[in-house]
Amino acid sequence: MQEHIWTSELNQLDEVRAGFDRSKPVKFYDTTLRDGEQAVGVVFNPEEKFNIACALANLGVGRIEAGFPRVSEADSRAVKRIVEAGLDAEIWGFSRAVLGDLDALIELGIRQTLIEISTSEVKMAAYGFNREVVLQRLTDAIKHAVDNDMRVIFFPVDSTRSDLDFLQEVYSRAIESGAAEVAVVDTIGACAPEAVESLIRTVRGWIGPEVPLHFHGHNDFGLGTALAIAAVRGGADWIQGTVNGIGERAGNSDICEVALALSCLYDVPVELDLSQARKVSALVQQAADYQVDNWRPVVGENLFTRESGAVANQFHIPEAIEPYSADLVAAPRRIVLGKKSGLVSIKLKAEELGLDVPPDKHAELLAKVKEQATAAGRLMTDDEFIQLVHESHRR
Repeated sequence: MQEHIWTSELNQLDEVRAGFDRSKPVKFYDTTLRDGEQAVGVVFNPEEKFNIACALANLGVGRIEAGFPRVSEADSRAVKRIVEAGLDAEIWGFSRAVLGDLDALIELGIRQTLIEISTSEVKMAAYGFNREVVLQRLTDAIKHAVDNDMRVIFFPVDSTRSDLDFLQEVYSRAIESGAAEVAVVDTIGACAPEAVESLIRTVRGWIGPEVPLHFHGHNDFGLGTALAIAAVRGGADWIQGTVNGIGERAGNSDICEVALALSCLYDVPVELDLSQARKVSALVQQAADYQVDNWRPVVGENLFTRESGAVANQFHIPEAIEPYSADLVAAPRRIVLGKKSGLVSIKLKAEELGLDVPPDKHAELLAKVKEQATAAGRLMTDDEFIQLVHESHRR
């Protein structure tokens, strides 16, 4: 893999590399089908959910949160089909600390679930809870799940804004009640990366080294990926997130961005096949009826597309103009023609299209490309360039 990565040698400094456990890969718990669907206006139908789940399994996601069956009958059907598909990834359910939610999952044959309840003062007040109610509800729900042979991740909503003494009590009660794993949840993206790392270390000290620890972050300050990396440095085993970072408000941590950064910048092993990232990204975009920015990391349409003539001059040396190979994410590299093109752009595009264009015609063609692209306010299509070349040959 290293032959595909051309990042700075400064990443090898001790202060950059320190703190990460490289003895085991970071794993990913995907919540595109539940938390991702909470993005405003997004509705996945059962067929789309199934197709996305299959793509997530091919991506190498360790766990797929298949949804929240109590939301609707359609969700229930989708979850049932995903559970019965025999995918390589583990299929997890989502439940509030409500026995009815858990019974709906049990009925569908799900044997592992995340159980959530709010633990910050502001969230508890919003739900009309107090600390005693929270402790009782989480205890009852976790014991009910465990009594029905379910593995439980305890998910304290708004962990990062919770009173630390109470949060410690909550984790202790959850584990005593049978939770096998716990999460630190930055529900509204309220933490700086350094704060997340500190809290993860603190929670790890509370729960001990054997309990798997998750981090669930959001991107409200544009730091979703940085938060996840800080969590890994602090000792998180699992990163929860979504494809394309889809989710409420500014979205969730983007699992593919996190995997790329961990592996390329920090040399931390990850359980994710980045060559599948663009496929699953396109599938989610189609199902959600939206398009990510063309310059988005990992999956953006223009990451390996070059218009500028100055950059096109270096196109034959990818490491001069890119920090990692297009092959790493199975992306095409290409030259496009527009206002900012140069003479070498004409040469490369002609070669790409198999056109015989004498060098003495390059300047003339470049002038026409710039003129037409500027007038149209867009790139020139390949068909339009071919037409220009044919017209040039006739003169």
